[in-house]
Amino acid sequence: MSNLEQTPMNDKSQPYRHPQPAEAAMELVIPSAIPDDERIWVPVEENVWFRPLCLSASSGYWVNLLRVRKSGVLSRHRHPQAVHGFVLRGEWRYLEHDWIATEGGYVYEAPGETHTLVVEPHVREMITLFQVNGAMIYVDPDGANVGYDDVFTRIAKCRAHYEEIGLGGDFIDQFIR
Repeated sequence: MSNLEQTPMNDKSQPYRHPQPAEAAMELVIPSAIPDDERIWVPVEENVWFRPLCLSASSGYWVNLLRVRKSGVLSRHRHPQAVHGFVLRGEWRYLEHDWIATEGGYVYEAPGETHTLVVEPHVREMITLFQVNGAMIYVDPDGANVGYDDVFTRIAKCRAHYEEIGLGGDFIDQFIR
């Protein structure tokens, strides 16, 4: 007799007995968020990539891994909505703050915050999980808009990359909700 068969069944150990809402999006499970296949990483610039995990076209946010294998300034940007980050490897900081986001650390970025992401020379590789709500508005040092990214520009970048490398533009569809 298995352990499951020996455990008395009660309401807590019973699965939900009813169908899920027909309109609900499918769950998304990615067994290996840091992929073995390097082609999954979408290039941003030399030695900087992102790996899409969830691109919510219906809610206007995206979740991705940002990977950096160089030192220097990555981008200066503003967020109109909150951003959440969890550092998986390495470390990074913002020029505008005195803290350093280190491996295992969590960062909450408040709406309206403008900052400049930097990876220092001693960091061999940085990977951070980010949930970006709304947009990233790229700005110059005085705050003038020089570009933006939102979930739709991210989807387009992924679609073009996956088409170019032979995975097919529809490869990104599995991450869109």
